[in-house]
Amino acid sequence: AIKRAYRKQAVKYHPDKHMDKPEAEKKVAEEKFKIIAEAYDVLSDPDKRKIFDMYGEEGLKGGAGAGDAPEGAGFGGAGPGMRYEFHGDPREIFSQFFSDSFGRSRSFGEGVPRGFGDMFGGFGGFGGFGGDAGMGGMGGMGGMGGMGGMGGIAGMGPTASGGSRRKPEVLVNVPCTLEELFQGKTKKMKIKRKSSTLTREAEKVLEVTVKPGYKAGTRITFAGEGDEVAAGVAQDVVFVIREKQHDFFARDGSNLLHRAKITLADALCGLQLDVKTLDAKPRILRVNFREPITPTTTKVIAGEGMPKSKSPGERGDLIISFDIEYPKGPLSDEQKALIRKALAKI
Repeated sequence: AIKRAYRKQAVKYHPDKHMDKPEAEKKVAEEKFKIIAEAYDVLSDPDKRKIFDMYGEEGLKGGAGAGDAPEGAGFGGAGPGMRYEFHGDPREIFSQFFSDSFGRSRSFGEGVPRGFGDMFGGFGGFGGFGGDAGMGGMGGMGGMGGMGGMGGIAGMGPTASGGSRRKPEVLVNVPCTLEELFQGKTKKMKIKRKSSTLTREAEKVLEVTVKPGYKAGTRITFAGEGDEVAAGVAQDVVFVIREKQHDFFARDGSNLLHRAKITLADALCGLQLDVKTLDAKPRILRVNFREPITPTTTKVIAGEGMPKSKSPGERGDLIISFDIEYPKGPLSDEQKALIRKALAKI
């Protein structure tokens, strides 16, 4: 949940999304982006989180309990009176976070738990970020302790009121390309079912509507269309969206991730990167990089991610990161001398 909260807020306040805003708004976004990184640094670290939960922000930054933290936990040796200070690079944290996500489809349709989505927005006194919740309420993790109720999910046991069990269901995977999940698609699925008392066809074609923006794990239910398992009672057929791996993009929620392989020369000199979109009529996004590119460089292009199925007309963002290819063979003395000469004046 901490990662989901960080992902949502960090993308929202990434400086690239506010480049065209007035200077005052840009500064606010940059400050929030830094505070979000600081929040993630604390809450994702068990030792820092323990001190924060016990003593709050003032205790964390004032050194309370730092003697219990191991060396290297951000307390400069963690001796008595040592104080936590954030020394990380927010852009580097962002880049590393999404680099780890690349190559994996992690969108299973779960939203941030209720009361937890504004976790970073309510970071309280961390740099004056403000918010409604305040960090004080984070110690108990809100209503997360009530997750025990998840035992009844999918009707695997009695209902909370002690009522009858949910109807049986059969799950059918529906593999979808990223293009199909982007554009939307209607798939015709032929099923065979058994009947004993019900009068119906043994075979039926069901039309599964995949809406733009559907995520892996989305369930589409056709009630009573499966095998008859008791007199007059038939299974529900549940189609589960599965996402095929894409050659060019990975998906992270409503965001698209692209990791571009570039040469060392392009990294140092800049380049023009063309990104082909997933539209039915593909467009070319031309992105210019004039400054040197490092392994932690990221570029956020607002509104060029996946559609949001629950918010028609809205889209996530495209996040570009880089793999820099270094020369594989040895360099000659002459080549080394030229490189040193060229870089000496930078």
